[in-house]
Amino acid sequence: MGIQETYDYWRANVRQDQVAELERLATNPDELADAFRKELEFGTAGLRGILGLGPNRMNEYTVGKATQGLADYLNATCEEPSVAIARDSRLRGEEFVRVCARVLAANGVKAYLYPRIEPTPALSFAVRYLGCSAGVNMTASHNPSAYNGYKAYGPDGCQITTQAAKAIQDAINRTDPFAQVKTVDFDQAVADGMIQWMGEDVIDAFVDAVAAVDLEPADAPAADLDLVYTPLNGTGLECVSAILKRVGIADLDVVPEQSMPDGNFPTCPYPNPEIREALELGLARCAQVRPYLLLATDPDADRVGIAARHGDEYVLVSGNEMGALLLDYLCARRRELGLPLDESVAITTIVSSAMIDAMAEDYGFQLRRTLTGFKYIGEQIGLMEAAGRADRFLFGFEESYGYLAGTHVRDKDAVVASMLIVQMARWHQAQGRDLIEAVDGLYQRYGYYRNKTLSFSYPGAAGAERMDQIMGMLHQEPPSTLAGLAVERVVDYAQGAEMPVVGALLPEDQPQQLPAANVVEFQLEGGNKIIVRPSGTEPKIKAYLFAKQADAAQADQLLADFEAAARDLLA
Repeated sequence: MGIQETYDYWRANVRQDQVAELERLATNPDELADAFRKELEFGTAGLRGILGLGPNRMNEYTVGKATQGLADYLNATCEEPSVAIARDSRLRGEEFVRVCARVLAANGVKAYLYPRIEPTPALSFAVRYLGCSAGVNMTASHNPSAYNGYKAYGPDGCQITTQAAKAIQDAINRTDPFAQVKTVDFDQAVADGMIQWMGEDVIDAFVDAVAAVDLEPADAPAADLDLVYTPLNGTGLECVSAILKRVGIADLDVVPEQSMPDGNFPTCPYPNPEIREALELGLARCAQVRPYLLLATDPDADRVGIAARHGDEYVLVSGNEMGALLLDYLCARRRELGLPLDESVAITTIVSSAMIDAMAEDYGFQLRRTLTGFKYIGEQIGLMEAAGRADRFLFGFEESYGYLAGTHVRDKDAVVASMLIVQMARWHQAQGRDLIEAVDGLYQRYGYYRNKTLSFSYPGAAGAERMDQIMGMLHQEPPSTLAGLAVERVVDYAQGAEMPVVGALLPEDQPQQLPAANVVEFQLEGGNKIIVRPSGTEPKIKAYLFAKQADAAQADQLLADFEAAARDLLA
């Protein structure tokens, strides 16, 4: 059906109280076209979109249709399937959770629900803890308040695989959102035992599992580090405050305006701890109380950003810098404890800092690089677990402020990261340096690796076409020079590529192929590179810039040159 036909079909089938919203849409041709030009695609990140009516929007009908597809898939592949369900603080999250549970129950799939908002890693944990066939989390991560999403997980606690996503999408495609979505009364399903609220034991077990990752010295000072924390009106407060209390931070100073869950995110329109604007209230609070550290978790508490006191100012630490800091801390602590590193495996992505290669050679651990998306890191943990060697996993991180230590979940975890950041800060403090001095120490040891991520927006139908044109050009006619440097090699991940590995392979470590992906890497002379990929969740193309020099000023200048080149390339 075309846009007008699809609109008419929706208008004839939505609830009567929703007709006025559709009629308003009809007065704005661009908005109407965007809402009805296609259906939200169910990929390995599930669904994500703007709230509103239409097949390209997040609403009760698209959630119901997606869940019917998921239920059909589970009933075809599992015996007595069950699903763990969670949500963050986003608008309409509770409604969507109930829709999801009602559809699952109507299809004979048992649904376990967290009774309140909880972090994304707590959902990944619950899937494994309860032995569920799948998980669903209603979240749009750090997107603006107009968005919500439907993130699907497999039985291993990872976001679903490409194969599973395709099978679910096929089932979704066969489903009419109005005529073929089964549903049942919520309270009746609870009474029948098909919908069950998770008990406090589940979230308590999650916090216990986080605490088990602790490597802090037994004689470390317990409460000598003051910090300010902001959950950015999201889910982090309960679990982050609980774990920090366990490691000696009893009096957590929480930014008052951002302490309570609020899907409108009134204090920051883009609640992403990667950007300074989201931290402004936290930084203002730091100016008043002068803590050692500012911690900020995003709305679903799978990412964490920090600002560290350095002299009289607070300096932000990037995701790449924090990943390197935490990995260095874990390696140093293992050495102090007399634990070997030669069989340990750290995992990061192709778009994360190249400094980690140098760290792997220095410490002697194995480094694996996956495609972007923490599920690929989770899959590598699963491979080691299947071989009976989950103990090999050392650390995983993405440049986009996602970190994981421990094997309790298969997704990035701001709760365990917050604990480790505090413990690492105390460890450096005991040696007479702050975290900014610790970052500089890494640069002095390994070289000045400068990184930057640029995002270019392409809204609407015309923007989607432009994105396809740009990526097509890069695949078919890649440039021979960028920023005056020769392109020595082009890695077209759409054609597949071998997983990059640094360090020795054990006998059970077979070479691995990365899945095909719409990513192009330009390897430049001098060990520099630029990587370009479209976002999987937003109408954006991202350019990842990697500059390395022996001198900080030269590295900064080269990074600026790369930024200018990327803007020309993706204009």
